[in-house]
Amino acid sequence: MILQVPILALLLGSALASAVALWAACFAIRVLRGWDITNGSGQQLALERATQLVSTLFGLVMLIEIAALFLFVFNADRMATLFVGAMCAVGTFNANAWGFPALTLKIAVFFAAALWLRLDRLDRAGHDYPLTRVKYAAILGIAPLLLANAAAELAYFLNLKTDVITSCCSKLYTPANAGLAAEMTGLAPGRALWLLAICGLAVALAGGAVLLRGRGARLLALAGIAFFLAALTAIVSVISLYVYDHPNHHCPFCLLKRDYGYFGYALYIPLFAGTALAAGVGMMRALPRSDSLAAITPLAIRRHTRRALAAFALFGAAVLWAIASSQLILFG
Repeated sequence: MILQVPILALLLGSALASAVALWAACFAIRVLRGWDITNGSGQQLALERATQLVSTLFGLVMLIEIAALFLFVFNADRMATLFVGAMCAVGTFNANAWGFPALTLKIAVFFAAALWLRLDRLDRAGHDYPLTRVKYAAILGIAPLLLANAAAELAYFLNLKTDVITSCCSKLYTPANAGLAAEMTGLAPGRALWLLAICGLAVALAGGAVLLRGRGARLLALAGIAFFLAALTAIVSVISLYVYDHPNHHCPFCLLKRDYGYFGYALYIPLFAGTALAAGVGMMRALPRSDSLAAITPLAIRRHTRRALAAFALFGAAVLWAIASSQLILFG
């Protein structure tokens, strides 16, 4: 294993998250079996006090895991110089079989953490903690994901060897290969932009319906997820070409390098934030109704909708800037 401070920090964060997740999952079973807010017994009061501690600690590790995604990718890009054949994070992730599975799990944990934090905050806003059972049931679902993430990350770092020859983005992101990356690369630039625009219009219409009529929260969540997938495809297919001013450079990771002004962060941060916010809107609409949250939930939905639309708008502005400032001409 390569011993570096970022790697040790990531492993420590994953170990802490796993330990807290196991503890919280065991406590969640107690909550699901015995929680009754109408019961004034000493056992219920002790359970209520304990939920404050468990929720706070679990929320803390969720925040750590959100930050860990960006550190994981940033560190992979920084370590590319250690591997023969690597020029960016793609080469680092390709250094062994665990790289991209670990990244995929990191992304899944990011969205799970964002949704759980929203659920926890909404539950705390109700005077009778109406969503306690829901959020602790969610912990039982998130805990295995955190454990799988920690296991994949540990396997990835343990098997990193600097004497291996890896392949980089020029090998992976080419239409000549098979696989999802090749499919995204081979999609026609015009079609990718049209797909992105259609999904963006769907997000705008659904968001407008939520703000103006109080309806369409689930449609906004679905449109946000569709926009996320269309955006990743468009980044690989066409947006990256404009950033690099090169018709054959499709890598979505080189965008994070200093050579390109870290432009990738201007794309990925609002994209991930907007998707998490849009999914959170749909989640809040699907939650069980509660009298204590009757006035709070609609306000939270509208607030998250505005933030989601703003985040997606920032992503769109970054895309337009990349196209307008590029010297590359793809369409006559």
